[in-house]
Amino acid sequence: MSDEHVTLEKAYPPAGGLEQSASSAVYDPEAPARRGGRFWSARRVPAAVLALLVLAASGLLLYDVAAVHARQQAMSWRRSLAEELASSRVDSVPVLAGASFAALLGVVLIVMALTPGLRTVLSMRRESPEVRAGLERSAAELVLRDRAMDVSGVQSVRVLVGRGKVRARAEAHFRDLDLVRADVDAALDEGIRQLGLDRPLSLSVHVRRPAKR
Repeated sequence: MSDEHVTLEKAYPPAGGLEQSASSAVYDPEAPARRGGRFWSARRVPAAVLALLVLAASGLLLYDVAAVHARQQAMSWRRSLAEELASSRVDSVPVLAGASFAALLGVVLIVMALTPGLRTVLSMRRESPEVRAGLERSAAELVLRDRAMDVSGVQSVRVLVGRGKVRARAEAHFRDLDLVRADVDAALDEGIRQLGLDRPLSLSVHVRRPAKR
């Protein structure tokens, strides 16, 4: 009981498997759980920048090709580029560097196209197929922090909510650390259940004494 800090970790089932209680009546054990799925980012800024670059490059190249067909000289940059490509070896450093950059850019674009993004939004359990709800991590952290601060003996607390884990670091200036940790764990337990998330979350609670000044 005299330890300077106490740590506890536990795991929680998905919201759909929780039993109904007076304080969390939204959880119905008879209702099947519906996974909401991740929220996808529109990524409008990267898409707009890429579209503008492709449009500018295509328009410039089209203008130069049309000028050549109109019996005008090609632009100097295209003549220089054609001569450089004609005289360069495939295994030369500039060619390999350009190919590597193009391949890396392509991989980045593919990853951005195939991944949801919006990691700051946590999907909530779907009660209706027509409605999808999400919760910002910052909002979940604020709710759980307020719950932990209501525990007697807690002087300060920091709560971090990740994709699969909630981490709480609290300082208790009085009461036994084991008792404070148990109460914080119970408060966050109830708070996590009432968030209504559709993915299982684990909880890590760490309680210690404030640093001496």
